Amino acid sequence: MRSFREMVKHNEVHCLEGAVSAAVIMEQHGYPPLLLDLESQDLLDHVVFVFHTGGRWGSIARSRDVGLHGRKPVFRSIRDLVWSYFDPYVDFTGRLKGYGVTSLYELGNYDWRFSPRKMTKIEEHLRAIPHKPLVSSDKRYKQLLARYHAYKKKYPDRSPSYYDSRPLWLR
Repeated sequence: MRSFREMVKHNEVHCLEGAVSAAVIMEQHGYPPLLLDLESQDLLDHVVFVFHTGGRWGSIARSRDVGLHGRKPVFRSIRDLVWSYFDPYVDFTGRLKGYGVTSLYELGNYDWRFSPRKMTKIEEHLRAIPHKPLVSSDKRYKQLLARYHAYKKKYPDRSPSYYDSRPLWLR
């Protein structure tokens, strides 16, 4: 886990680094540094930067999976935004089970913007924040899982992009 400065230096990023980088940039435009942790049953959580504008919520995110990128600010609540990630999160082992939101300001004097050190304190903080459960239908999950399996059997090297919510994704 690298800070914004170190991420730019190394020219590579994973989801948490991308979310922190978005927080650094968007903070300069007046947005608080809010991170959303999407908690998965397979312990492969996803972290996105969330922002509120015009009474709606959106997110900025990066992932190897196109379905886990950012969302346009069209969601009435954080919960609605989280649900937009549910379908694309289903893969061989993934299923969203909860979410938590935090401000990086809660870390106090911790230099999450430019430190040359590993940023493990952010990861620890995300694990420690309360997460609200996301209760979903087992039937719906099994249908999404079957669809994912069929797609990967046909296209083993592609990431699915067949989701109805795709027009709401940031590109």
